[in-house]
Amino acid sequence: MAARPTQPAQPPAQKSRLRMIVLQALVLSLFATLLVRLYYLQVVSGDEYHAQAAAQSVREIVVQPERGLIVDAQGRPLVTNRTSWVVSLDRSVLDKMTEQVRTKLIERLGRTVGERSQRIERRLVACGDEDSEVGVCWNGSPFQPVPVARDVKQSVALRILEQPEDFPAVLVDQETVRSYPQPFGVNAAHVLGYLSPITKDEYDDAQEGGDRSVNGASAVGRAGVEKQYDRWLRGMPGYRSVAVDSMGRVLGDDGEVESQPGDTLVTSIDAKVQGVVEQQLLDSMERARGEMDPVTGRTYEADSGAAVVLEADTGRVVAMASQPTYDPGLWVGGITKKQLARLYSEEAGTPLLGRATQGQFAPGSTWKPFMTAGALDAGYGTDTSLNCSSSLRVGNRDFKNYESGAHGYISFAKALEVSCNTFFYRIGLDFWQRYGSDVADIDARDPLVVAAKRFGFGRETGVDLPGEASGRIADRKWKRAYFESQKDYYCKIAGKPQDAETSDFVYLFAREFCAEGYAYRAGDAVNFSIGQGDTIVTPLQLARGYAAIANGGTLYAPRIGKAIVGSDGHVIRRIKPKKVGSVELPRGTYGYIDEALKGVTRQGTMSWRMVGFPLDEVPIRSKTGSAEVYGKQTTSWVASYSDDYVVVMMISQGGTGSGASGEGIRAIWESLYGVSGTEVRPADAAVPGTTPPSRLPNFRRDGSILPPAREDQ
Repeated sequence: MAARPTQPAQPPAQKSRLRMIVLQALVLSLFATLLVRLYYLQVVSGDEYHAQAAAQSVREIVVQPERGLIVDAQGRPLVTNRTSWVVSLDRSVLDKMTEQVRTKLIERLGRTVGERSQRIERRLVACGDEDSEVGVCWNGSPFQPVPVARDVKQSVALRILEQPEDFPAVLVDQETVRSYPQPFGVNAAHVLGYLSPITKDEYDDAQEGGDRSVNGASAVGRAGVEKQYDRWLRGMPGYRSVAVDSMGRVLGDDGEVESQPGDTLVTSIDAKVQGVVEQQLLDSMERARGEMDPVTGRTYEADSGAAVVLEADTGRVVAMASQPTYDPGLWVGGITKKQLARLYSEEAGTPLLGRATQGQFAPGSTWKPFMTAGALDAGYGTDTSLNCSSSLRVGNRDFKNYESGAHGYISFAKALEVSCNTFFYRIGLDFWQRYGSDVADIDARDPLVVAAKRFGFGRETGVDLPGEASGRIADRKWKRAYFESQKDYYCKIAGKPQDAETSDFVYLFAREFCAEGYAYRAGDAVNFSIGQGDTIVTPLQLARGYAAIANGGTLYAPRIGKAIVGSDGHVIRRIKPKKVGSVELPRGTYGYIDEALKGVTRQGTMSWRMVGFPLDEVPIRSKTGSAEVYGKQTTSWVASYSDDYVVVMMISQGGTGSGASGEGIRAIWESLYGVSGTEVRPADAAVPGTTPPSRLPNFRRDGSILPPAREDQ
């Protein structure tokens, strides 16, 4: 057989084309499969999968910690917590609703919780947005349910929970809010303070600083010890993850990080004493309003007042009251604009202003013991005798004694006892003539100014409360600074002819001020010597100054906080008394002033209020004051102390010192020591363990008696 001829092999180029065709067909088939599957998922089964995805999701809810308690020195609760129902809206669910459904839901919810729908809408707006309203807008996470109604009734909360189909996107939960048990009727608003929602700036600052103890829904301290000790009281928030359906209904928990409760603040306040002090201040003001002002012929306004009780040898605050006051519970659940406006209203007496630490008033004759200390430290002696005349002419003006009384030549002790103005006028005038007759010399020596500053006046005491006022020492430097700040205004008035809108008084004053308003004249010096003129103090400053006299010259920063206790009962921190200065005086000076102030109580200006009080068992030293204020009625003061405590009361536009404040001061002392009539009953003392002096006394370095030291000092 003939051999079959062989076919020639395919060329390489033809093989490559075949492979490419096969590969292209494979790729196209894969893409076609993917497109078919994608069409099936998105079009054919899209609605089913979308419903499944929307039906369930996870929300992270911040669990606010229970804020720490505030208790008094005996453990009595001053601020606690109670459970409150809160209604919130989930904005992520709301955003999926049509405008009509959303509007109807919010209107229905508003009717149920008793809130206007417009206000609910404003609460849902994020702070920082163009139409946000400060104090109402939402400052928290966009994924956090927004509280729209707090402190709702339980019946309302249960109704919403039982009808979830009518309230989609609505969540109901319980939270703790502040409660004020008011033991012994205590208010103490200016001591305790209040809470309000954190601001956007505060939250941003906390986040930048790495502070995780606050979140967008936190409430923070705004005043009082709530603000001062906020970082201890606030605790640490927790977080709870919950599964919810498309309507915002919780299906179950998905995990939780527990919150950490805040610490308890133990204060030095004694609720029983606080209650007495508040009541006596209020009663004293009401009595003053029934008395006639002999100058104006009108009854006293007694528009504000304050009272302070300190431990003399530690500076701890036992009680502190201020009038007018307010209810700190107003902030629980949110305060209204009307309520807030009243708290800032001058017509209502500016209730938010705590007069004990923020009110500033001329001290009047309660200033004289410090002037005595300054004079005895600068060359005068306890044997000095000066004329207590009815008046003293300084320049072309007669500076008069109270009711133009005269007592002849008397000592410092007698001058304090009868509160002689002209005696101290002579001291102030003498120092001015010796050291400061050059009215333009702002560095001239003034021993009385030096003494006032050494006793801590003109600067903050350092009390553990925010917003304390510094008071003012109206010395030469202050007067020059005031002149520089005001001269342009008054010189403009003085530099042109008087017009119809400018009174004769204002025009004359402007001309005099423009010409020599910088000058520190003799009249300024004599006014300073009796606590008049432009010098002002806070009641707490005055109490701290008298505590220094009582304890031999030690200045303390007053303290309200006494200890921080953890939620497990462990003492985290003890807040000890803080010494911030001392006033050294010539030997025997403190003892001399101490005896003189006993005389004020026994036979001086306070004696008529202390008739029958057992002064032999409970020696009380005191000084009264009636400060004259231009355009107002006199400010009433009584400053007093025992071996244990300092008690100060002030009533603005209240009349004379002992007249308006004396009765209340006595009642406070009776409560502190358990005095009934002329008998001392230690078992009835407001503070347990307070008894009249019974041990042998300790002596100061200058030879005078020192009060016994307290165990907790």
